[in-house]
Amino acid sequence: MREDPPAGPAGSGPAGAAGARKPDSAVVRDALGVGIAVGLSGFAFGVTSAGAGLTLLQTCALSLLVFTGASQFALVGALAGGGNPFTAAAGAFFLGTRNAFYGLRLSQLLALPRSAKPFAAQWVIDETTAVALAQPDRRSARIGFTVTGLTLYVLWNLTTLLGALGAEAIGDTAAWGLDAAGPAVFLALLAPMLRTATERATAGIAVVLGLGLLPVLPAGVPVLVAALAAPAVLWFQGRRARQERATDEEATR
Repeated sequence: MREDPPAGPAGSGPAGAAGARKPDSAVVRDALGVGIAVGLSGFAFGVTSAGAGLTLLQTCALSLLVFTGASQFALVGALAGGGNPFTAAAGAFFLGTRNAFYGLRLSQLLALPRSAKPFAAQWVIDETTAVALAQPDRRSARIGFTVTGLTLYVLWNLTTLLGALGAEAIGDTAAWGLDAAGPAVFLALLAPMLRTATERATAGIAVVLGLGLLPVLPAGVPVLVAALAAPAVLWFQGRRARQERATDEEATR
């Protein structure tokens, strides 16, 4: 989803050149900016979760244990729509599988000690991956990953608690329009990631599938069907590439 930094010579870190090292203070500043900006949206999740009928304990447990915003919003959104808990959990699970692919890249980039990997795995999310990959060397990547992960984890869980408490205090979140907070935050996080035509096409098809099937399928199922947008776009691109190659071959004969 994001471009990786160029690989340097072996043992020299992601960027290679020692002179390209970024000051630690600059890395910390950037990481804090991302962690604070995104961490504050945990308030929206707390409100959304409480409005969906989850208890304070359940809401806080999701942020502490799951800690991947898109999956959390998908789960409580499906439950709020009356979806089956297993269907809702399946949708959240599929959204969360992207973190496994992030982990494969970060494992090579950060090269953490084996004892630290189970703890670092909890912080493998969109934001920590983006900050780590944006750094010019391994030391900066480790600092960026750690500061972003720690800041975001602490702030996300704190604002989740505050949001859930606030939702309980004000009562019906739909009456205040706060039930739209979760989807709004999710779209705000997603939109900047759609940089290529392929990504925008995938998102567009997923929206059409999700919204089109919403009236006819149980809550939580449309998001699973919308996931078919990705293989559909990839298949179409592969077919077009084969046709272009065939056309070029015929033209050269």
